[in-house]
Amino acid sequence: MEKLIITAAICGAEVTKKQNPNVPYTVEEMVREAKSAYNAGAAIVHVHVREDDGTPTQDRERFRVVMDAIRAELPDVIMIPSTGGATGMKPEERLQPTELFPEMATLDCGTCNFGDEIFDNTMPTMRAFGKRMIENGIKPEYECFEMGHLDTILTMAKKGEVPGAPMQFNFVLGVPGCTPATVQNLAWLVNGIPAGSTWTATGVGRNAFTLAAPAIVMGGNVRVGFEDNLYLSRGVLAKSNGELVEKVVRLANELGRGIASPAEAREILSLKPLK
Repeated sequence: MEKLIITAAICGAEVTKKQNPNVPYTVEEMVREAKSAYNAGAAIVHVHVREDDGTPTQDRERFRVVMDAIRAELPDVIMIPSTGGATGMKPEERLQPTELFPEMATLDCGTCNFGDEIFDNTMPTMRAFGKRMIENGIKPEYECFEMGHLDTILTMAKKGEVPGAPMQFNFVLGVPGCTPATVQNLAWLVNGIPAGSTWTATGVGRNAFTLAAPAIVMGGNVRVGFEDNLYLSRGVLAKSNGELVEKVVRLANELGRGIASPAEAREILSLKPLK
């Protein structure tokens, strides 16, 4: 079984310091949290950005500043900027990070309920995002929140509307209003991906670690972080993204999976090695 790739989603677009004072907003706080996750064992940092007051933004220059600052401290880390942004943002706004030519970026695979909001990803939006990633040489991480999202993106890949094999999927389960975070649902999704694909499981909220454990055993990868879950255990707020990553590392050690370095993760994900 290949080594486990751990992704840290360090801030997201919705969580706030009111919910957990350790959620990062500023550039310095983002670097702090990226380092804490990396030092604990994360090979990938999933990047949303905020203004200093916490307002979510997809501004290209804010992404540039944050990612350059992280890269200065962690030169080999894999960064996956979000093209999801926050609910209500327009597609053109959400696409701005792709103008920086990152090696990877997220591509959301369909519209869904997102708590009390609607996360809008129409077919024309997904085609536009796929076209941009093909043109800019960006490997997508295909984010599936619903069962039908998988079939949708596989059909688009067959038509050449989005980048094809080898594909990387992130199954985000447990969002209120979307597919529940059960082992049965995870297995159904994993069984539907093409041979040679890689995949990650993201359990939202209380599902963070109950989904991580089966993903580790099944040979997948795991995402944790403040974007998805603010707690280390029931009623105990995590002090850093690093604490959440450390818990996944402990689970992996108990279950016999080694932890992938950024270089090993690049090989597993079929990314170009760093020069």
